[in-house]
Parts: sequence; structure tokens; C-alpha cells
Amino acid sequence: MYLWFKLIHIFFIISWFAGLFYLPRIYVNLAQLNPQNDTAEYARLLGMAQRLYKFMAPLGYGALIFGIAVPFAAGWWGQGWVHAKLLLGILLFGYQHICRAHLRRFEQHACRHSHKYYRVFNEIPVLMMIAALYLVVFKPF
Repeated sequence: MYLWFKLIHIFFIISWFAGLFYLPRIYVNLAQLNPQNDTAEYARLLGMAQRLYKFMAPLGYGALIFGIAVPFAAGWWGQGWVHAKLLLGILLFGYQHICRAHLRRFEQHACRHSHKYYRVFNEIPVLMMIAALYLVVFKPF
């Protein structure tokens, strides 16, 4: 079962991260527009963001579920690196919910941040992915 859980977990992670990487890039573009002046472009980008969020949100649940199942199936549950990686997964899940809050603000034309903020915000999942990969490959503790 371990290899099946691992395969499914990797599938969910790859798919989820595609959304986690791209959604804030759409936010960068939305933040550069004035929703009153650029209505067609704003509506197009907003629609893209809404559809992407609906696609990626369930993938996060799958990633977490199988991210918990893999260490149980492999007998790794008591190792510290597994708990650290799970914490990163939970933080990424929180990041996804922050993305949803930003999306709601864009839907209400109430964006409070500049495109520069979203450029930095976009780097958070990259850093967390690097940390998770380090934990999985090196199993430092």
C-alpha cells in the first residue's frame, strides 16, 4: 500500500502546487488593474482565479490525507522529520485559505495590497516546497 499511497500523494502534491504557484501570479495581474477602468480584463482574470481555486482546493485535501497515510504505511510516523513535513503541509493548507481570502477581496473590488506584495506572497509555497523536499530526501531527524 505504501507505494500506492506515495504515488497518489505525489499526484495530489504536483497538481495542488500548480495552483499554489499560479493563483498568486493571477493576483499580481489583478492588483495592477483598476476594476472600474479595466472591467473586461479584470473580469477575465477574476474568472481565471475563481476557476483555478475551485480546481486546486480539493487537491490540497488529497495531498494532506495521503501525506498522513504515507508515513503510517511506511512505518515512519514516529520520526521527527515526518511531523515537520506535516506541519509544512498544514501551513500550506493555511496559505491556500489565505489565497481564498484574497480572492474574496478581489471579488468585492476591495484589494488591499499592491502587485509587489503578491509577487512576494507568490514565493511562500516555493520556500515551503524546498523545505519539505529537504525533509523527505535527507530525513534529518
